Amino acid sequence: MGTGNSPCASCKLLRRRCAKNCIFAPYFPSEDPHKFAIVHKVFGASNVSKMLQELPVHQRADAVSSIVYEANARMRDPVYGCVGAISYLQNQVSELQMQLAVAHAEILCIQMQQDQSMVETSPPLIVDPAADDHDHKKQYFLGENDNLVPPHDQYFHKFASASNIDSFKRETIFGHDMVSW
Repeated sequence: MGTGNSPCASCKLLRRRCAKNCIFAPYFPSEDPHKFAIVHKVFGASNVSKMLQELPVHQRADAVSSIVYEANARMRDPVYGCVGAISYLQNQVSELQMQLAVAHAEILCIQMQQDQSMVETSPPLIVDPAADDHDHKKQYFLGENDNLVPPHDQYFHKFASASNIDSFKRETIFGHDMVSW
């Protein structure tokens, strides 16, 4: 029988006398009649009773929780129930994973652009294979017109090559040297 002399929610709803060995009493107390009303409406008292009798006593509380959850889901979505909610959540997870993958791809693109701009601004470093191992392989930067420039001369080389404009070039015409502007 339910708590005290009060019948359980099942017996109260079905308007019957609550026996001492009522299978619903431990799981559907009289204080929460709405819980059994939804289960009864979706599954029926007879089906729930059969399900609970087939289970060992230690698993019945978990089964009742699952039955109540599914009954509530069926009230919200009579066709799909829990499966509809699970499917919706799986679709949300897939969409979020796609957005995450796009964000990772955008980050990689930005990093690659930054790396490329850093490579373009610094001259390439070339190791002289002819140098002795004792000299720790001399390193050179590849300057303009593919000239090798030692690393400490790189700034001077850029300055010198920038002033190498054709403004002062010697030409020989009829054996005379002339400076052309």
